[in-house]
Amino acid sequence: MKIGNSYGEASDSQEIAFDLGVFVGDLNFEEDVSSDDISLEGLQQELEECRNDDVVANILSKGTKLREYTKGVENNLRQVELDSIQRILSQMETLLSGFQAEIGSISSDIKILQEKSMDMGLKLKNRKVAESKLAKFVEDIIVPPRMVDIIVDGEVNEEYMRTLEILSKKLKFIEVEHMVKTSKALKDVQPELEKLRQKAVSKVFEFIVQKLYALRKPKTNIQILQQSVLLKYKYVVCFLKEHGKEVYIEVRSAYIDTMNKVLSAHFRAYIQALEKLQLYIATSSDLIGVDTRSTSLFSRGREPLKNRSAVYALGERINVLKEIDQPALIPHIAEASSTKYPYEVLFRSLHKLLMDTASSEYLFCDDFFGEETIFYEIFAGPFSVIDEHFNSILPNCFDAIGLMIMIRIIHQHQLIMSRRRIPCLDSYLDKVNISLWPRFKMVFDMHLNSLRNANVRALWEDDIHPHYVMRRYAEFTSSLIHLNVEYGDGQLELNLERLRMAVDDMLIKLAKTFPKTKPQTVFLINNYDMTIAILKEAGADGGKIQLHFEELLKSNTAIFVEELLLEHFGDLIKFVKTRASEELSSSSERPITVAEVETLVKDFAGRWKSAIELMHKDVITSFSNFLCGMEILRAALTQQLLYYTRLSDCIKRIPGGSSALNKDLVSISSIMYEIRKYSRTF
Repeated sequence: MKIGNSYGEASDSQEIAFDLGVFVGDLNFEEDVSSDDISLEGLQQELEECRNDDVVANILSKGTKLREYTKGVENNLRQVELDSIQRILSQMETLLSGFQAEIGSISSDIKILQEKSMDMGLKLKNRKVAESKLAKFVEDIIVPPRMVDIIVDGEVNEEYMRTLEILSKKLKFIEVEHMVKTSKALKDVQPELEKLRQKAVSKVFEFIVQKLYALRKPKTNIQILQQSVLLKYKYVVCFLKEHGKEVYIEVRSAYIDTMNKVLSAHFRAYIQALEKLQLYIATSSDLIGVDTRSTSLFSRGREPLKNRSAVYALGERINVLKEIDQPALIPHIAEASSTKYPYEVLFRSLHKLLMDTASSEYLFCDDFFGEETIFYEIFAGPFSVIDEHFNSILPNCFDAIGLMIMIRIIHQHQLIMSRRRIPCLDSYLDKVNISLWPRFKMVFDMHLNSLRNANVRALWEDDIHPHYVMRRYAEFTSSLIHLNVEYGDGQLELNLERLRMAVDDMLIKLAKTFPKTKPQTVFLINNYDMTIAILKEAGADGGKIQLHFEELLKSNTAIFVEELLLEHFGDLIKFVKTRASEELSSSSERPITVAEVETLVKDFAGRWKSAIELMHKDVITSFSNFLCGMEILRAALTQQLLYYTRLSDCIKRIPGGSSALNKDLVSISSIMYEIRKYSRTF
């Protein structure tokens, strides 16, 4: 629809026709014709009003399209908006720059305030430190009246020692701190502290010396006095060591001198009491290979005769090692009961007392003085007393068993001190051990030489039973083997082997003094059997020595069995060993005849029972050990049976021999019955 005609009646000066469609385009209302919401009423009037508008008229006069104009307006508006925004942003930038400047100023102010705060905090901290140091300085340097009163007039007790600790701190303070040495307060305080130090040193010196004098009183229990009295005041000694060195050295010397004399006197008295209890075991003549008849009974009057066996046999003497940690002997109790002891018992008791006393004194010196070296100065006296006693005993000790027991006692005592972790007796015990071994070796060699140089004619007795020298040897060897069980001393084993070789030689010489072979063999068997029995009874493992004697016993038993059978069945044995052996060999030239064996068979049948009875009696009287005799008789009868069995087998091989001699042959079962019968009699 065109609406340009509405402007046809306009002014003639308007040359350009106004066509609305050109500006607004075609308006299509086809889709909205029927719409109730759109109404065109009043449109003409509004257009008329717009016509009179200068802007619209100007636009229309230029022929500009509304869309282009609108775009231009929009561009103008956008430019205006941009200019406005830029202006606003510029204003905001100016404002923010001002804020930034103000904030920088505030930050600077805050930093200044922070620095001032830190400075004030540091000053406060320094003032507090200065205040605390000043307070400590004042506390450490001032001398309270109460402290002066206690040091000067107080008794030495726990409070006095606490005051000494305070005084010690003050004295150390003025000596160590450089600040104190430059302070004016020191000039006022130092003389007073020095006076207090001198007074304290003088007072505690008198106090401790009085306590030390108490140690010298008779019947004083030193350990109780040390633990219950002196240790309570050990700080007194510490104070003297730090602030009265000269006085401390004097106190130290006084204690060493006191304890040296007291302990030396105690050990000397104890040793003298022990010497009254000593049971003398052996002298220089108590040796394995020495003839007992050459020693007079009167020369041994100082000990009972029954104790002579203790020279070689260990017996109950081993108990001292089982009671190694038992308390030391109390001499007056033992003396009241008239009990005597071998020296090793007294040796153990003396060294038990030494260990306990030394352990207590070592720990006390370390705790009270803080010095271990004091112990060795104190015990120089007791060690000297013990050494003097030991040096008088050892050269006169000929008891090899006792010496070996003492060596084992020292070893056990070393273990005890090691478990206590106290090393104070290490060198002393080593020295005693070193002195015991050469003495033992010397006495052992005396026994060895007594066998090697033995006078066989003087020792020989016309007796096939065990010789007393061999019994001595067996007991002596068994004792030393027993004492070596837990130690495995190779040197001792070597010496025992040397002793065994010497006694073997001597025993063979003694046996050869018998004119006949049979008593020689019986003598050897009895001695070997006795030696083995003693080695077994001792409960010790005899080892090589026992095996050696068992082999000798076995070989000599076989020799005796042959001798015994030859004595009663000589012809039979000779025949079996010669003619019967020839018969068995294929090269036999002369066969055995009935006549040749008939005499043997009849002789055996006639007296075999009586011969066995004689053999039985011979064994009973010859051998001291019935068990050994039983084994030997059984071996002899068994060997006899074997010989007779070989004779019977030989007869069976002779043509007509069995029928001719059958009535005189003794049955094997009969001989076996007799063997069992005699075996049961033991």
